[in-house]
Amino acid sequence: MDNCIFCQIVAGKIPSEKVYEDDDLFAFKDIHPAAPTHVLVIPKKHIPSLMELKEEDERLAGKILLGVQKVARKLGLQEKGFRVVNNMGEEGGQTVYHIHFHLLGGRHLTWPPG
Repeated sequence: MDNCIFCQIVAGKIPSEKVYEDDDLFAFKDIHPAAPTHVLVIPKKHIPSLMELKEEDERLAGKILLGVQKVARKLGLQEKGFRVVNNMGEEGGQTVYHIHFHLLGGRHLTWPPG
């Protein structure tokens, strides 16, 4: 998708601070961090939202969660904990329509989030 900012980041057209990459996933630091560690984990395949996942994406959906785990371990977050957030739709706070998961850590995170 030429007009998707995350697809452009994956393609290298927009710079990012890459944290992790494999054949299916890309993880990079959020440019407006909400915590000391704030990384976005995205599939390279353009999927607009969680509600757009299809049966054929089942393997990829699992790989995303394992990718979050890999990034958390790489950043040393597994000991003290972290939060994983997926915003869905306008009222859920989604602003970029390419499925992505926020990995937040590095401080005590309060609940409810807002």
